Formats: sequence, C-alpha cells, structure tokens
Amino acid sequence: MKIVVLDGLTLNPGDLSWDGLRQLGDVEIHDRSFGEQIIERSKGAEILFTNKTPLGANEFSLLPDLKYIGVLATGYNIVDIEEAKKRNITVTNIPAYSTNSVAQMTFALILELCLHVQDHSNAVLRGDWVNSPDFSFWNSPLIELAGKTLGIIGFGSIGQQVAKVAEAFGMKVVASKSSSNRSADNENVKRVELDELFQISDIISLHCPLFPSTKGIINKINIEKMKGSAFLINTARGPLIDEEDLAEALNSGKIAGAGLDVLSTEPPKSDNPLLTAKNCLITPHISWATFEARTSLMNMAVDNLKAFLQGKPINVVNK
Repeated sequence: MKIVVLDGLTLNPGDLSWDGLRQLGDVEIHDRSFGEQIIERSKGAEILFTNKTPLGANEFSLLPDLKYIGVLATGYNIVDIEEAKKRNITVTNIPAYSTNSVAQMTFALILELCLHVQDHSNAVLRGDWVNSPDFSFWNSPLIELAGKTLGIIGFGSIGQQVAKVAEAFGMKVVASKSSSNRSADNENVKRVELDELFQISDIISLHCPLFPSTKGIINKINIEKMKGSAFLINTARGPLIDEEDLAEALNSGKIAGAGLDVLSTEPPKSDNPLLTAKNCLITPHISWATFEARTSLMNMAVDNLKAFLQGKPINVVNK
C-alpha cells in the first residue's frame, strides 16, 4: 500500500519519527508539494496526508486509486470534502491536539501586550538600565490582568482552556452566547450577547471556527463597540478579521493593541496593512507547533489511519 505525505515539513522538521506510518505501508515523505508535483507524487497512492496542500475534484479525477486523505490539522477546508464523499474517499482530521499549546500562546501574546517584556529586555541590553539613575524604569504602561474582563468568542475546547487560565490570573470571563457548546457552561463564565461582549471586554480572544457567519467578525462596526483600552487576540483563523479595519483601528488608537498568530493569507503579502500597524504583535502561525502538540498530532494521524484500515474510521469529516 502506497502512502504519500505531501507536505510533512511543518509537522516534522526532523524532531519526530514517521515510523508509525511506515509500519502501515510504503511511505514517501515530501517536505512540500506544489502544482504538478501533487499529481506526480500521488499517482498510485491509496493514502494521502496533507496539511496545506489542496486536494479537490481535479486531483481526485487523476488519482483513481485514492481511498483515504488524512488532514494533518484540525481545519480541513484544504480538501473538497463533498467531492471526496462522492468518490467514496474518506477524509479525516486531527481534533483537539493543540488545546494547551494554543491557550499558552494566547497568554503569551496577552502578557507581551501588557508588560512589553521584549521591549524592556532590549532596553536593558542596549544600556538603558546601566545608565539609569533609578533602580527601576519602564518604557510603556504596565497592565495587571487581575480584575480585567476577558471576552472569548468561540467556547470549544480551546476557549474553555483559555478561560481556565484567565481565571487563574484573577480575570473575569465572558463568552459569546453564539458559541454552540452549551455543555461548557459553568458558574465562572458568563454568557453574553456578542454586542455586550465587545462593549465590556478589556481583552477579546478569538477561538471560533471560520464559517460564513464568523468571517470578518472583527470589522469596523464591531471594533467601534470596543473599549479604547482593549486588546484583540487571534490564534484561530486569519479571515475572522477584516485586516484593513483592524489596521485602521490600531493606527488611529481606536483600540490599544492586537496579538495575532494568524493572518488571512499565509505567508502574508508584503503589503498586508497589519505588518506596519501600531502595537500589533504578529507571530507566524506557531501556536499549534510545540513539540508536545506536534507529537500528539503525529500519533493521532497514525491512529486515524489504523482505524480506517481496520474498517472502523474515526475523526471522519465527510460522513
């Protein structure tokens, strides 16, 4: 059985093992696949794994042996799942592998916005503290999280974990009523309408899926409802934000700052307005990429394929 990994480099840059897959068939690993390489490398394969390599009707029509696609991520919009279903190709994803890591990155961004750790470290290293007449100095206002309100849009497993961390910091937590996971209700998290969440939150953190209803949820209209001192955090999906509107709000001082691990196009184009916006932290989509999270992802990918080969597929997204 031929198994092809089309773009395995981001999952495994060399610190993990593909042995789990190799025990299940003849495996070919490719760092990246583009254009004609996709078909060339996939010919004769029954099993394909993809992270961000697109697979749709054109590819399926040229790959008659294909029976299974394992998406090496939680989001699976890179695959035309309806077309795959028509062709009896099973598609699976990897849910909830990075919950702790994404929650950790969420607070890394929040804490950097509140305390400017890197900026102050840079100041010390260039000699500002050595030359200071005082035992202490700061270049930016320092903000304490205790007592602040964190508004969470999207209250699935990651949103819930972020709420737990926020509570440990002594924050008040609200979540949007539009979040569908009602079983996650608890006395420490108040459910509010989206308008109220925008109005009362000191920090808003996005953890919702990208649907037509959530695309551009951060736009000029909703930003106008936010506090001038508010921060926005996005570790979910880039297109949740209208980037022009957010850049304008940051540059005009309508809101105080943003911490983003995702953008609408990745890698971004050089003219993305957020790359030059004021007080905007941007990291290159790494909240999922801790060693521990990637290890979990690899193990779950192997388990998904094992279950499929045993005739009992799990984590299927095109039933």
